[in-house]
Amino acid sequence: MLIHPEQKNKPIFFIIFGILLLIGFVVLFLNNTFFSAPQKESEPERFIVQMGINNSDKIKNDLYEEGFIKSKFGFGIALGCFNCVQDGAYKISKSMSAWEIAKIIKEDPYMKWVVIKEGYRKEQIGEIFVKELGWSKEKYDEFIKETNSISVLDEGIFFPDTYLIPVDELPCDIVKRLYTRFNEKFEPFSKEAMSQNIKWTTLIKIASLVEREAGGKADMPLVAGILWNRLLQEMKLDIDATIQYARGDKGNGWWAPISVADKKINSPYNTYMYNGLPIQPIANPGIDAISAVLYPEKTDCLYYLHDSNRNIHCAKNYEEHKENIEKYLKN
Repeated sequence: MLIHPEQKNKPIFFIIFGILLLIGFVVLFLNNTFFSAPQKESEPERFIVQMGINNSDKIKNDLYEEGFIKSKFGFGIALGCFNCVQDGAYKISKSMSAWEIAKIIKEDPYMKWVVIKEGYRKEQIGEIFVKELGWSKEKYDEFIKETNSISVLDEGIFFPDTYLIPVDELPCDIVKRLYTRFNEKFEPFSKEAMSQNIKWTTLIKIASLVEREAGGKADMPLVAGILWNRLLQEMKLDIDATIQYARGDKGNGWWAPISVADKKINSPYNTYMYNGLPIQPIANPGIDAISAVLYPEKTDCLYYLHDSNRNIHCAKNYEEHKENIEKYLKN
């Protein structure tokens, strides 16, 4: 009996169809297990990649624990790279697939981490935003303008801290953000200042000097004690950092060493020329400097210097100070 060619091909057709159907089921199973969205509908949420933790395993664990992905293994395949995600914040949803989330977090975050260190002046802070948020000169200038109008102090009121900031946030709003953080952190110190009959503006001015003059946290109380001694005895403060502030950046940085000529700058910030505190703080101090001013070390010293290792040496009078200069700075 003859078999028609079409009948001959039917078993092959069913085998191929069965294989394709099996592959389809496998793909559907894998997708539902490893790559599909955990929820059908969900609002966008903020997912934060912590600063300094650019680690794929950490990110996968956080996404899984927060319910954004079904499978860490599946997301690793979707991401397709190691340590390729920037620090910052991303808008994602639990209704997104692993592929969609991977695509978003491989792009630039909508919020970036910005670190402001203790002792920076407002211009330096503005330069950080130029670098981190890609500000134009116009935005930088707007930031500086806003810092001069938000408070009776136009320096010293932008708290040094780590901030997570939207890349499109306006300079005026960033100024408010920094000032708000300052008020939050300074509030307990303001009460202590009132109890000691110290104006808060005076406290911040002295704290800014301590921040710039101390070799570190350990000698801040001693520097504060010496500055208080000089102020109470109506001596000139003779602080290099105030002249650095008055001089600004002449091409060698904001805090480059001063010259003999710099000491002749006629400025209310020149504490070699004028008694008392400068008219404004010279930097943005941190908690340690503020605390040191309120709780200074009791000392008879009126002078201090730091040696090449940043160790502090104080003196009760100018003769002792000259001896320290010979001993620690000229040899």
